[in-house]
Amino acid sequence: MIRVLLADDQSLVRAGFKALLDAQPDIEVAGEAADGEEALRAVRELRPDVVLMDIRMPLLDGLAATRRITDDDGLNDVRVVMLTTFELDEYVFEAIRSGASGFLVKDTEPEELLRAVRAVVEGDALLSPGVTRRLIAEFAARSKEPAAAGALAELTEREREVMALVGIGLSNDEIARRLVVSPLTAKTHVSRTMVKLGARDRAQLVVLAYESGLVRPGWLG
Repeated sequence: MIRVLLADDQSLVRAGFKALLDAQPDIEVAGEAADGEEALRAVRELRPDVVLMDIRMPLLDGLAATRRITDDDGLNDVRVVMLTTFELDEYVFEAIRSGASGFLVKDTEPEELLRAVRAVVEGDALLSPGVTRRLIAEFAARSKEPAAAGALAELTEREREVMALVGIGLSNDEIARRLVVSPLTAKTHVSRTMVKLGARDRAQLVVLAYESGLVRPGWLG
């Protein structure tokens, strides 16, 4: 059973998500929060698998709450998905850099929300690929200058190649087709790359690909 915490200051939004999630045989809403401080307390008490976190909330915004969650070693198994009203919210890229596993637009289709919740539990964090690619391209250009490529020194040439393909938004199956390998082999390369770089999930791997200069804005296919 996947346990979800809903953190949003709009009760109608929480009610809508709760009705949808609780109707699924493999998902349950473990708790709700109306502000960032309440969300933090609930995460520490309930230890949900996934937090659906609104970016703009009173007392403590979703971005700050996400940083606190992802900085807490005791909460490593908690995945945060940011909720935003607009596809190109100015804070979303920063949220992913802060450790969020991805984001959803609030008016997303119900099927996409359910797929996203299940996906982040499996570590497949690039939600809404088309929107994510546009967002990363937009905000990577505004982020800090690329870091030295030394951070990638432990990677093999194939792992660097795979990381670049993850960085432009390709799935494991797409990577497998591009490199003419099996999907399992592609998944193994992705997993090894994440372990070597200490990335929580694919979302952070994408950020590292941009920040290391391995991938640059405008390379999206």
